[in-house]
Amino acid sequence: MYETIDHLLAGPPPGASESELVDWISHLEAVKCTAEAVQAQAAVRLDEAVRARQSEAGVPARRLGEGVASQIALARRVSPEKGAKLLGLAKILTTEMPHTFALMKAGLFSQWQATILARETACLSVEDRRVIDQELCTPGLNGEPARAVSMGLRQLENAAKTIAITLDQASVMARAANAVKDRRVSLRPAPDTMTWLGALLPVKDGVAVYAALDQAAKAAHAAGDERSRGQVMADTLVDRVTGRTEGAKPRIEVKIVMTADSLTNTGDQPAMVEGYGPVPATWAREALADAEVFVRRLFTDPAGQLVAMESRARKAPDGLAEFIATRDGGICRTNGCDAPIRNIDHVERHADGGETSAENLQGLCERCNQAKEALGWRARPIPDGTIITTTPTGHTYTSPPPDTWAPDPPPSPAELRLRRVLRDHTLAA
Repeated sequence: MYETIDHLLAGPPPGASESELVDWISHLEAVKCTAEAVQAQAAVRLDEAVRARQSEAGVPARRLGEGVASQIALARRVSPEKGAKLLGLAKILTTEMPHTFALMKAGLFSQWQATILARETACLSVEDRRVIDQELCTPGLNGEPARAVSMGLRQLENAAKTIAITLDQASVMARAANAVKDRRVSLRPAPDTMTWLGALLPVKDGVAVYAALDQAAKAAHAAGDERSRGQVMADTLVDRVTGRTEGAKPRIEVKIVMTADSLTNTGDQPAMVEGYGPVPATWAREALADAEVFVRRLFTDPAGQLVAMESRARKAPDGLAEFIATRDGGICRTNGCDAPIRNIDHVERHADGGETSAENLQGLCERCNQAKEALGWRARPIPDGTIITTTPTGHTYTSPPPDTWAPDPPPSPAELRLRRVLRDHTLAA
């Protein structure tokens, strides 16, 4: 078996035929599916082992299993949120969906396909979930492959939904009614200083919003507007949400982090925009000129003092906490975690809570901040800003310092005077 895997991972030999190359891709896909099934099995056993160890150590029942999802996330190089979902899926597959799990181990079903089935049956009882598992993932009597194997992702989702509604329509309706509370708006960066603005809405609201924007685009096109349909819909959305009138400058409130050199056209160090990330200095200067921008905080000080870098308080003061969040790019410092920072906490703890300084503070999301409190977790900073985390199993993970802030070179006396004027003007505005 290992020789076969090694042979596959070595890659196809030079001169392999088209048929052989397709076979290679197919075999590797089967290996991936099988590996994901074995990873799920290992995740469940890890959870059981950690719970047993924590129970013996006297950890309260409500905290048993704490930190397991984060260990899985670090091992699989994904976010802790994804690690928690993978652990939950693993438990479902190994205890409630044996036929789906068998297809994965046979290399015929991917983790994402299994996720779709688990998601669409989440509102059902275990018995009904097993009915769908058997209906879609059991091979035929004459050796035919299971129905789910040949389905596309959308087909698989629709098939699971259809059977779920047939088995327990009331539960499906209750789940739909409960889902309304999850409505939200999200923002994530896109290439070229663009963003993806998304909204999770009930069907009737989402369709109504899209229809209104579509109607605006058709009206603009009929009036001879040269913008594309997509451009008109996007501009109309911004206008109606912000109350911006055509041709007016948008009034926005942002936190922009720039060095003094970049602000005065003498440097190209990237600026940071809160909620987005790094942007070119030229773009930031243009944004400051083209929009009515209220700069909440400019982390530039002629004397080189960005904010107070140390504190005697166990809790980071607001200025230092804001600096840490900006220094870490607004993103949790845990490897692979892209969640926004919610907590500023000590890296290395001592009897008095740990030194409250920039070198010993990190920005973390809620999940990661809780995970590192679990039994057996340790973290320590080193002088260059790197944070080394050690899990209860002895595995270490290194988080290098972000590159979101680099200090300016020592300024000349004339530059110091100019920076003071710029700083005072900006903060006054």
